[in-house]
Amino acid sequence: MTDSPPLPPRRPTRLPSSLAARVLKAVLLILLAGGLLVAGSTLYNGRLAARQSYDRILLGAAQDIAGSIRIQNGRPLVDLPVSAFELLAQAPDDRIHYSVRGPRGRLITGLDETDIAPPARRSGGVAPEFFDARLNGEPARFVRVTRRFAERDFSGGISVTVGQTLRARQAMAVGLTLDTVLPMLLAGLALLVMSWIVIRSALRPLEALSEDLAGRDPYDLTPVPTEGLPRELTVMLEAMNRFMGRLDRQMEGMRHLISDAAHQLRTPVAAIRVQAEAMQDQPDAGLRERALTRLLARTRSLGTLLDQLLSRALVSHRTESAPRAPLDLREVALEVVERGDHELLAPAAELRLEIGEDPVMVRADAFSVGEAAKNLLVNALKHGQTPIAIGAERRGSEAALWVMDAGPGPAPEIAARLGQRFERSATSREDSAGLGLAIVASVATAFGGRVALEYPGQGFRIALLLPAAPDDAEVS
Repeated sequence: MTDSPPLPPRRPTRLPSSLAARVLKAVLLILLAGGLLVAGSTLYNGRLAARQSYDRILLGAAQDIAGSIRIQNGRPLVDLPVSAFELLAQAPDDRIHYSVRGPRGRLITGLDETDIAPPARRSGGVAPEFFDARLNGEPARFVRVTRRFAERDFSGGISVTVGQTLRARQAMAVGLTLDTVLPMLLAGLALLVMSWIVIRSALRPLEALSEDLAGRDPYDLTPVPTEGLPRELTVMLEAMNRFMGRLDRQMEGMRHLISDAAHQLRTPVAAIRVQAEAMQDQPDAGLRERALTRLLARTRSLGTLLDQLLSRALVSHRTESAPRAPLDLREVALEVVERGDHELLAPAAELRLEIGEDPVMVRADAFSVGEAAKNLLVNALKHGQTPIAIGAERRGSEAALWVMDAGPGPAPEIAARLGQRFERSATSREDSAGLGLAIVASVATAFGGRVALEYPGQGFRIALLLPAAPDDAEVS
């Protein structure tokens, strides 16, 4: 026997993050992105401000040195001013450079740094020129100022170059950035804490809703109150209440089905058992034949009852779940006639179909309306008188599907109770369960219609009236 391969390690279940954590994470990402953007902008502006400030210091020192140049006996002399070095001393940690050169680049005074490569001078230019280079291996900033002389014994331009490294500039830029970022960081932390408090406060109704639903009875499907709740939560609760309402109606239909079955099946089953026992103990053949006839009648009655119970349960389910589509009531009436159920119930009955050429459109479930029409016809065949007519017509804003027989119909006080479960007229036969018109009434209620009991003068008519749809609605 070979060993089975080991099962792969089970990955740990990843718990979904809470809504508060998601919102807080989004706020944190926004704060980080904004903080980085502001920090970058502050650093850029700090460097720009430091460059402008220290460029002015370089320019002032260079101009002071250039202003101290004089010509004596045809030779330029430089008396280095103390003020120039005082200006450069404002950046005590930086290395400095200065040099004064004659017209041909000859060094007059200062430091001769061979690694400094200033840009080529523009011909005739005397404006200050700033440039970047390296000073003893460090990045540095320089300015070159040219002073021109036109004297009898000396003519030409003398250039003064002053530079310093960038340590003070960088420290100033970082300092300006920190002065902005640190308060912003503290403000961001405070905003994050306040956001957490606000989020928890905003989600408190959800926690209360969760506690309310957790403490409910499993059979309690009453709507959840929405008064005083935020609009976003109200929309969700309204959708949930509509769902719970549909579920409650489905559960109510199931309870009715169970109750109806228990109420209606007990008597027929007991009667069938009694008839079967009577047949078993009856020696007379004629009496056994009559008992068998009654037994068959009881079984047919039981079959009719079961059919109506299942039909009612199915109609109740479909009216809640099936989509509503355009439906022509003329086709429903025609299908009921062509199905031929009336030939089994009453083979000798005369049945007429009365429909016109114009569509009679409604928006409903075809199966449910078909079951209602079938029960209208069965009711007329069982309790009415021939001839019987079935038809469909438009009545203003309503569409009617009706069945009419030639009988007088029930008395008005009895007609007022028809449509209730197990309610039967005085002329009902023994095999009537009283569910047919209840099915019709439930279909009418589900699709916003009504059931009308009419006495047109000759005969009795029951009509299923539904809100009419436009005639140009497409039939699916």
